[in-house]
Amino acid sequence: MKIKILLCNCKGLCQSFKDSDFNTLPFQLESELDVHYAVLHPQLCGQGGNEALADIFRESAKDPETFIVSGACAPEAQEKLFQKLIRKTGFDPKRFVAVDIRSTNNDGILARIKEKVEALVREHEAALA
Repeated sequence: MKIKILLCNCKGLCQSFKDSDFNTLPFQLESELDVHYAVLHPQLCGQGGNEALADIFRESAKDPETFIVSGACAPEAQEKLFQKLIRKTGFDPKRFVAVDIRSTNNDGILARIKEKVEALVREHEAALA
């Protein structure tokens, strides 16, 4: 199982990220969780972010063991924003997990993402058993 974490900080302009340090967060996530990598884009729903996502989804679609955890705004918004892109790239939407990382600090973000990653691992291991 491979987990890739994608982070978005809404161009650094959203007040809900004022207590987060996105310069250190990807390293913190990679250090404390068993993930393939963690990366940050300032606006995943923008043109450049969509291009990066398309590349990641397309490459990850080739491996049914790869899951994408997206830390950004409301999960419902992420799923709606990226639905067309997921479909276009052939990535399985069941392997896309959106996490709301707003209104907390790095430790809070780590806790939210850790909870999702641990749940993914448990579900994956149960499916293999």
